[in-house]
Amino acid sequence: MKEKFTIWQPWLGLLARLILGGVLFIAGYLKIGTPDKSQMAVRAYEILPNSIANTLGLVLPFIEILIGALLILGSLTRAMAALGGFTMLIFIIAISQAWARGLNIDCGCFGGGGAVEPGQTKYLQEILRDAGLVFLAAYLFRYPSTKFSLDKNQVTHNSQEDVE
Repeated sequence: MKEKFTIWQPWLGLLARLILGGVLFIAGYLKIGTPDKSQMAVRAYEILPNSIANTLGLVLPFIEILIGALLILGSLTRAMAALGGFTMLIFIIAISQAWARGLNIDCGCFGGGGAVEPGQTKYLQEILRDAGLVFLAAYLFRYPSTKFSLDKNQVTHNSQEDVE
């Protein structure tokens, strides 16, 4: 069984890298052209003071694009998986608190954001999606050796550490 996993692990890692990296890259790309909406989305969570929320709304798309691009390229895979997973955990916490407080907002994950009509929220779907992305990040953190990665020379493929 271990041998079969050893054969498939780099391919599964590639898939995880492309999904997590693609989601982060696309999310950042869709927000980068509309900084006012990105700021509004962060403010809608009512967690941070407006000045910090506005700054985060401006910076977050660039962070998402950077992490996503590096994951897609397979550069610094373990570190970017950790950052991507941490980012998703923060999103889960933010969405969960909005849900618990009864806020009616769009997550703003792929642009947009802000208030929505009661009953139009998709909190559970958003939390489950982000939890799946945390799982992919954890997998990549544990097994950073993947096919077609720029850092393949930095992490030995099929090393004993990766398959145990």
